Amino acid sequence: MQELGAAFANLLSPVPFFLAVMGTFLGIIFGAIPGLTTAILIVLTLPFTYTMDPVHVLILLTSMYVGGISGGQVSAILLNMPGTPTAVLTTFDGHPMARKGQPGRALGLGIGASFAGGLISWIFLVLLSKPLAEVAIYLGPFEYFGLVMMSMVLIASISRGSLIKGLIAGFFGMLISLPGIDPAAGDLRLTFGSYQMEAGFKIMPMLIGVFAVGQIFVEIVDSELKFTMIKMRLKGLFMSLQDIKTQAINIVRSSLIGTWIGILPGIGGSIGSIMAYTAARKMSKTPERFGEGSEEGIIASESANNATIAGALIPLIALGIPGSIVDIFLISGMMIHNIDPGPMLVTTHPDIFYGIISVALVADILMFLIMTGTVRFIARLTQVPKCYVLPVIMVFCILGAYIEGNRMFDVWVLLVFGGVGYVMKKTAFPVAPFIIGAVLAPIAEVKLRSGLQISGGSFLPLITRPISCVFLIVCVLFLFWPLLKKLFRREKTIA
Repeated sequence: MQELGAAFANLLSPVPFFLAVMGTFLGIIFGAIPGLTTAILIVLTLPFTYTMDPVHVLILLTSMYVGGISGGQVSAILLNMPGTPTAVLTTFDGHPMARKGQPGRALGLGIGASFAGGLISWIFLVLLSKPLAEVAIYLGPFEYFGLVMMSMVLIASISRGSLIKGLIAGFFGMLISLPGIDPAAGDLRLTFGSYQMEAGFKIMPMLIGVFAVGQIFVEIVDSELKFTMIKMRLKGLFMSLQDIKTQAINIVRSSLIGTWIGILPGIGGSIGSIMAYTAARKMSKTPERFGEGSEEGIIASESANNATIAGALIPLIALGIPGSIVDIFLISGMMIHNIDPGPMLVTTHPDIFYGIISVALVADILMFLIMTGTVRFIARLTQVPKCYVLPVIMVFCILGAYIEGNRMFDVWVLLVFGGVGYVMKKTAFPVAPFIIGAVLAPIAEVKLRSGLQISGGSFLPLITRPISCVFLIVCVLFLFWPLLKKLFRREKTIA
């Protein structure tokens, strides 16, 4: 706990605290404006962090993460358009309540639930991260290979759309990671005689292209989308003690569901929100009110999706495995500064390990204060025409791609992958498996080759070592689960 106390002391010093406030505020703004997600904000920020202190970088990015997830409820409630994918369930009851003349009440419930969900999940972040990292130190290369493969299959299997599309997207991401220098042997491969390809596709232009530029292309094509803004009223913005007492079980249950879902690699806030909302409806004494402006529905959705943040940070700092797609960008932020995420992080970089834990709590508190104090201003920002916002973001995308290597090749890579991102979004191919495949495939390759060198070229340890075997069994189960479900249904029909 001494290290955690030192992290809080450092965070409350002027520069780190300013970064936490700025990151949380910017996250809320990007989360509140439809089409500008937390992922886009962090991707745009990463290229400008090369000269920053690594601890400051992670403070900034983590606070953006916390603010962005919470900000998504503003447009979900006022516009019936979720600012982030995790706020989809909030529209079900938040917008109907706002239409009934209670937008302040709906936002107040959402903000309070977001704060409570973040606080409860932070307790698990403190309790589980270090013990899990200490256990993970004893994992060998075969176990890590199995863990990475399990994460990739999990993400592909729960992504929107079919499992096949998820696997294709992940496989395509793995292929994209191959050109350049062989991470194990040091030889060039798949450069096709181009010296520009010797470094491979750099992660920044690729990430910015697929997420930000791809989304910009989608927004331009769908620019005819219209919405009706509800007049903002602040009455009922703060939850009363009676509200807290009435909703306590719902808040705790939804937060625990969100935390658990967040820990599972790659599943993320959307699934956590859905599961918590479903549980709240089944446990409710008035399930018929869900979808009509239920307070329980708003609280379940917002407490769960915010709880997944700290939950997703647990495998990130303990294992080096992303718990959500945003965590991929946090890993990228570490890699930019030559920091390897994983179980050794607590030993080699305790300032970063405990810095992430401390900012998760401080950003949650800042989110509550900023949103309650500036919600009227944030609500107005949701009405800013996209014709003013998108060109500015596009300029930052190009600068972010160019600034890493000072070469036009990366700008062309940005535009090409922007087209790839657009096509994937329009054809319902999930983007998350693609990015996970591109980022984690080199790690899986290095671990597998290290294991094969130790075993003399034998693949048997993948099966004979219990932990790696369990990971691979989970992979197989998730791959064939859709087929097994069809077989079970057919047997029941015959019976």
